[in-house]
Amino acid sequence: MTLKLNRRQFIATGTAFAALGARSAAAASPELNARVADIQLLPKDYGSTRIWGFEGMAPGPEIRVMQGARVQRRLVNGLPDATSTHWHGIRIDNAMDGVAGLTQEAIAPEASFDYDFIVPDAGTYWYHAHNRSFEQVARGLHGALIVEEPDPLDIDHEEVLILDDWLIDPDTAQIAETFGAMHDLSHAGRLGNYITTNGTYNLSKPVIRHERLRLRLINAANARIFRLALDGLEGWIVALDGMPLVQPREVEGTFILAPAQRIDLIVDVIAETGSAGHIVQLDRNESFSQVAFEVTGDGAKSRRAAPGPLPPNNHAMPQLAGARDLSLLMEGGAMGGMRGAMMGRRMSSMRDMMQSGNFWAFNGSVGGMNGAPLASLSHGETVRLKITNDTVFPHAMHLHGMHFHEVEPDGSLGPLRDTTLLERGEVRDIAFVADNPGKWLLHCHMLSHAAAGMMTWIEVA
Repeated sequence: MTLKLNRRQFIATGTAFAALGARSAAAASPELNARVADIQLLPKDYGSTRIWGFEGMAPGPEIRVMQGARVQRRLVNGLPDATSTHWHGIRIDNAMDGVAGLTQEAIAPEASFDYDFIVPDAGTYWYHAHNRSFEQVARGLHGALIVEEPDPLDIDHEEVLILDDWLIDPDTAQIAETFGAMHDLSHAGRLGNYITTNGTYNLSKPVIRHERLRLRLINAANARIFRLALDGLEGWIVALDGMPLVQPREVEGTFILAPAQRIDLIVDVIAETGSAGHIVQLDRNESFSQVAFEVTGDGAKSRRAAPGPLPPNNHAMPQLAGARDLSLLMEGGAMGGMRGAMMGRRMSSMRDMMQSGNFWAFNGSVGGMNGAPLASLSHGETVRLKITNDTVFPHAMHLHGMHFHEVEPDGSLGPLRDTTLLERGEVRDIAFVADNPGKWLLHCHMLSHAAAGMMTWIEVA
């Protein structure tokens, strides 16, 4: 049975949490409770759906702070499974990165863990579960983390838009209990049949013609790549993965939002009064509204000039001359032709790998956090990492703890990112300065792929 619903998507207002104030070791951290809850995810005719959510919400409460502020949260685990929380995209102290099995022990049910860190960069970030994330994120354990610039922008208002998909059993209205399914592990990942924005659908946001909006887009889906376009809106990309572009890039045609990636847009509403502007999703040979903005009236008679760049975050620039060269070869998956790989300390056949739930390899080895790192780096050294996707599926590679530049074909450095999408057969170099000490995960953010072998780490002295 196929779940058939109106797929026009809209946003719901999140709950903001403040994390301001003086540093005080004695102060108790505000709680962030991970718990099971029943919510009205589907239309009311379907009844409620059981999710795992921060504060029982999906997505969880928005955390919003100023650049340079301190974030303190006591994560209280009210789930039936151990968990942890990763603060995605933040150049964080390693002990606070939230990777169970690498930077901390998983938080047992009914236990808690105090996260306490400074946010050095303004931008759009998010937080999500990082223990059995292929299951826990799919159940709803994620939320937005917004770090504001010191000075306000010339906009009328902003919207945080968390795009997600859910795999729903239409007979029960519940999340399908197929986590770790062999097809998801070995193919494109867990793809849902019900797409939401901020956990809602069929809602609209009123706007006024010629209003200027800041839209913060976050892809929280396990594996879905959103191909998007604008209709009735004129826009400019001003930041990728939280990091401002040197110059805004006008949106022409479609743009891609891969799993874990973020895009900040400045958009002007140009649709006529009585109509709507849309963020459009293009899926195969069809398109539909992901988010709609209903134009309820006229605003200014004339439009503003094109926006200028956001204030930059302070990052060290890689020096490619003399950079340390590393390589990462991605192999495996269905139809990949890989015969086997090192698993543990022995060479294993593809059949043996499959029996243990592993389908992918990095540099000829099944990935994980227990083996040797991809590299041990000196503090401050520049790294140029060549990533080769020798599989038939796309992969969104995410580096914890640091942002990197995608190296352009002419050798120039592209925008800063923390997650890069490689299509099948694609080769890409990334470059970064290893300036954050600790053990940092590098993995595919198609979360089923990470669980099935696409995971490694680097160590910075």
